[in-house]
Amino acid sequence: MIIIHAHLSIKPDQEQAFLAAAKELVAATRNEEGNISYNLNKSTEQEHQYVMIELWKDEAATAAHNASAHFQGFVQQAAAFMAAPMNVEVFAGEAVKH
Repeated sequence: MIIIHAHLSIKPDQEQAFLAAAKELVAATRNEEGNISYNLNKSTEQEHQYVMIELWKDEAATAAHNASAHFQGFVQQAAAFMAAPMNVEVFAGEAVKH
């Protein structure tokens, strides 16, 4: 399983536009075959800070996502939203059964 944390710092005046675009991205991404989960979380400690937490079946699924029309469309809009470069952390993991 591939786990991605994409940290996003959003310009205050672009937050509503970002949220609208992110809502479309999340909905489309959740329909991708290799996606396990895809959630946008807002920081409770810092204004205009978000983390996209993604779980993918494998690296091929992340590659397919990165090449998808909905992700590429979001990337083209993202520069207008961002107050700082995105910080992306990628992890390899496996589910632990209790």
